[in-house]
Amino acid sequence: MVDIFTQQKRSEVMSRIRGKDTRPEMTVRKYLHSKGLRFRLHGKGLPGKPDLVFARRRAVVFVHGCFWHGHKGCPRAALPTTRQDFWSAKIGATGERDQRTRRKLEENGWTVLVVWQCEISAEKLEGLATTLRSPLRCDPS
Repeated sequence: MVDIFTQQKRSEVMSRIRGKDTRPEMTVRKYLHSKGLRFRLHGKGLPGKPDLVFARRRAVVFVHGCFWHGHKGCPRAALPTTRQDFWSAKIGATGERDQRTRRKLEENGWTVLVVWQCEISAEKLEGLATTLRSPLRCDPS
């Protein structure tokens, strides 16, 4: 299947995809803030610049888009029909980078939590809030 956009238009469309302040990230942030949890955004001094940093709890939260981070088994993570080699390599590299980042953070004593875009619901967010309120311990196993 041929792309419906010209190369210039496709470039413009792709340039508008955000890396920060995405809708899923904002949903998680608003929910946790409403539950009294306070955090810093995009920890610049930490590997991977986590979306939310709970410094006193030594915990970080990443909000991953299912497509961009290759959420296994999720229909939102289906590869496009065009340029599959490119997309497969790109998403694979993102997954490898996520694993390296997680390993580095855990080695430094941080608890790493991941929220997937497709899993954002009231129950999941309440579970995340409960986890963040409880005493956390990083177990790098």
